[in-house]
Amino acid sequence: MSDILKTDICVIGAGSGGLSVAAGASQMGAPTVLIEKDKMGGDCLNTGCVPSKALLAAGHAAAAVRKSHTFGVHADAPDIHDAEVYSHVHNTIAAIEPNDSVERFEGLGVNVIKAAARFTGPQEVEAGGQRIQARRFVIATGSRAFVPPITGIEDVPYLTNENVFEQNQLPGHLIVIGGGPIGIEMAQAHRHLGADVTVLEMSSIMPKDDQDLVAVVRKQLDQDGIVVREGVKVTAVSKTDAGVTVTIETDGKSEQVEGTHLLVAAGRKANVDGLDLEKAGVDYSPKGIDVDARLRTSNKKIFAIGDVAGGYQFTHVAGYHAGIVIRNALFRLPAKADHSAVPWVTYTSPELAQVGRTEEQARQSEGDDIRVLTWPFEENDRAQAERLTDGMVKVVTAKNGRILGAGIAGAHAGELLQPWVLALSQNMKIGAMANIIAPYPTLGEVNKRVAGSYYTPSLFSERTKKVVRFLRHFG
Repeated sequence: MSDILKTDICVIGAGSGGLSVAAGASQMGAPTVLIEKDKMGGDCLNTGCVPSKALLAAGHAAAAVRKSHTFGVHADAPDIHDAEVYSHVHNTIAAIEPNDSVERFEGLGVNVIKAAARFTGPQEVEAGGQRIQARRFVIATGSRAFVPPITGIEDVPYLTNENVFEQNQLPGHLIVIGGGPIGIEMAQAHRHLGADVTVLEMSSIMPKDDQDLVAVVRKQLDQDGIVVREGVKVTAVSKTDAGVTVTIETDGKSEQVEGTHLLVAAGRKANVDGLDLEKAGVDYSPKGIDVDARLRTSNKKIFAIGDVAGGYQFTHVAGYHAGIVIRNALFRLPAKADHSAVPWVTYTSPELAQVGRTEEQARQSEGDDIRVLTWPFEENDRAQAERLTDGMVKVVTAKNGRILGAGIAGAHAGELLQPWVLALSQNMKIGAMANIIAPYPTLGEVNKRVAGSYYTPSLFSERTKKVVRFLRHFG
C-alpha cells in the first residue's frame, strides 16, 4: 500500500455526472481525483444513450426508405447490412470517446485512477492499492440493468443494454421483456431494421408518460408490426435450438412465445455493490443512496449524484446534479436540487417528450381546478408538407394559466419540448407562449397554437361579441 494521497475532491465513477464534477472542480482550482473501474464515459457513452440513439438512427433511416413512396420517390426495400449497422454504432461511440478519455481529463489536471474504489472510513477510499483521503467525496457510480428473478433466466444467453450493441448479426425475432422507454426504443429500432419483435409488459407500456401521448406511440408500434403484449406476467424462460422460449401468463392462462433473442429491459439497479458504504456511514437501499436536497448523503462530506442517488435516471439529471455539487462542495453554497422541471424523451418515431406534471398527476394535486389544452400535428402546415401529422401536444395549466406540465408525441418532440421546459422552470404562464412570434412554417408553431387555445373560449364568447358590437357604434 502506497502513501496516502490527499485531495480536495474525490469522484467515484466516470460517467456523465462524475466527469462533469471532475472537470469543473479541477478547472476551478481544486485538486481532484477521479476513480473509474471500467470504461470512461460510463453507461451513457458505452452502453446507453449514445449507442441506442445510433441504432435508432439506423432504424429510422431504414423506415424512411420504406416510406419514401409517399413523396413520389420510389425506392427498393432497404438492403440492411448488419455489420455496417453495428459499425455505425461503434463509430459513433468512438467519435465521442476522446471527450471522456483519461488523456483529456489528465490534461485538465485531474488525477485519474483506473481501479475499483471502496470506502475504508468516513473520509478515505482505497483504489488500486492507493489510499485517497479527500475533503469531499462524490459517488457517481450510476446504475445497471435489473434482471428480474425469472425461472430459467440463468440458463438463457439474454441481452441487456450492456451487450445488445455488441452483436454482429441482427436478431430474427427479438423478445423484449419490459415496455418502458428502453424496451420500446430497442423494440422499434430492431423492427425498423428488419427483425420480428414482441414486447412483453406486466402493466402498460411507458406508464410514467401521459397516456394520451403514449397512445400516439402505441399506434405507430402497431403499424410497424411490433407485437405489444400488455398485462402479462413472465413466469419462465428456456433455451431452445432456435433461440429462446418465454412462458407468459395472462388472466390465469399460460402460453409460450418463441424467438431467437431475448432482451431484458425491466428497469435499472443502482451500482452500490463493493463500495463498502457502511464503513463511510452512508445510508442506502436497493433503490440507491439516500440523499438530501443538497445531494448530501448521511455522511455530509459525501455526495451522491445521478442514477445511484435514485430518482430520475437520466444523463441530463446527472449533469444537473454535478452543478449542484460544485456549488456545495467548492463554494460552500447551500444549493438544492429542484426536480420540478426535469424533462425526458423517448426517442421512438414519433418521439414522446414530457416535462412537469401529466394530466393525471395534475388532477391528483389540483383536483379539477386545471385546464387541459391539446393541439394535433395535422393542423400544422409543416407537418402536412413532411407527412409528419401523427402527433399532438398536450399542456396542463392551472385555472390562472400557470403552466403545470407539457407533453408532446410527434416528430422532433424532444426539441419542441424545450420552450416548455424553460417556461416551467421560470414559472411562466401560458400567455408567454401564446404571445411569441413563431416562424412559418415550422413544427414549433404547435406550441404557440396550443397555448393560444387557452384563450379561445373567452375570445369567441358571447361577451366578447357584445363588446365588439358596442364598440362599432363609435366608428
